[in-house]
Amino acid sequence: MTRHFTWNEFDKSVEFIASQYKLIKLSGIYGVPRGGLCLAVALSHKLNIQLIKKPIKNSLIVDDVFETGITLSNFKNIEGAKFFVLVSKKEPIWWNTVIFTNKDEWIVFPWENSKNVTNEKIEYNKKRGLK
Repeated sequence: MTRHFTWNEFDKSVEFIASQYKLIKLSGIYGVPRGGLCLAVALSHKLNIQLIKKPIKNSLIVDDVFETGITLSNFKNIEGAKFFVLVSKKEPIWWNTVIFTNKDEWIVFPWENSKNVTNEKIEYNKKRGLK
């Protein structure tokens, strides 16, 4: 099943995430390349907090999707770091999410090329040994 995440949903998500951190002192916002970059830039502007090139102590680390957890787990031990994703395919434990969905749903974000959806799905599954 494919879900198209709209710009309107993105804007509402930025507002929601920003509302969670407007009173918290953050040292910067880091967006995991590539999926987290749009979100990080939008939050950086909204919260007036610098966008950083690597996650540091007390930073907000964001990504588009939490699927396996491998990507964000690389940053899990950064002191005081906060984590937020737009969509999580696992129930959040140490990270936060705007939307919790089932693991079979394929998410297409508005900044992605929707013509490549089928090929991206095939590549993703191939890399993970899935059908």
